[in-house]
Amino acid sequence: MPFFPARLRPALVLLLAAAGLGLAALAQDRPQAEHLQTAVWPREDHGLGGFSGLTLSADGTQFLAVTDRGYRVEGILHREDGRITEIRDASARRLRDTDGRITKVQQVDAEGIARGRDGTVFVSFEGNHRIWAYPPREIAARTVDAPAAFVRFAANRGLEALTVDADGTLYTIAEQSVRWMGDFTVWRRTAQGWDDRLTLPRRGIFFLPVGAEIGPDGRLYVLERAFMGIGFRSRVRRFVVGADGLEDETVLLTSPLRRHDNLEGLAVWRDGTGAITLTMISDDNEFRLQETQFVEYRMPGALAPREARR
Repeated sequence: MPFFPARLRPALVLLLAAAGLGLAALAQDRPQAEHLQTAVWPREDHGLGGFSGLTLSADGTQFLAVTDRGYRVEGILHREDGRITEIRDASARRLRDTDGRITKVQQVDAEGIARGRDGTVFVSFEGNHRIWAYPPREIAARTVDAPAAFVRFAANRGLEALTVDADGTLYTIAEQSVRWMGDFTVWRRTAQGWDDRLTLPRRGIFFLPVGAEIGPDGRLYVLERAFMGIGFRSRVRRFVVGADGLEDETVLLTSPLRRHDNLEGLAVWRDGTGAITLTMISDDNEFRLQETQFVEYRMPGALAPREARR
């Protein structure tokens, strides 16, 4: 380094090392999923914003979403040749608390949503960090017991990701790691109660978990978001759920800066060919320069079903 001042050479070494790590990360993040489309849902069509959680029917046509203002929104994704061409029959209603009353202002920040096999809808909330369950044909919520650790999350760094598997086991991930810059705990609730044996490895400084889904193949899919000041990047990773850890980590996609808006909700389903499809919805932060988007990616070919190991 003959032309670089000696006193600044250590900094240059660090920069070069960081660049090398960045290139290595890019090499590992070559997308396996193909971008199908980005369908914009204009605000004038729904009058809402802040969509943060998403779940779909098995055929990818009926959606259920929640918003930061405590609305539950249902509708139809009309498709032609596999692509969303229209969003139909959208209806919204306020989430209600355990007494059947409309949720109070300090309780409305819904972030994650999941639907069990029996039709029970689970919703995770930030601020007052909790999970509520809504059984079929009931408007009042039922409280889901929570670990004491949930109260230690920062107000805006709580239970972003929520999913449920075929056995009724709940999985939730907070945007905040237990240790600063550490890995993320995947909280799991079985019939025996909660455990914290699963860990989502942190990959990169900026990516934080915001959505999750147990796919039809039994694997755990995690949507992560990185806010870069002038826009967002998104990443989806897939794991096999082991008894005591997440295994077979695979990066399915990593989007360039500003390719998509603020993707927060994730649904995973099989299309008519049997291929795994990822559908995501964006949170426009109720800001006029942002959009509500349905973004879809598809895995090439069809994956053989594989039961998640415990």
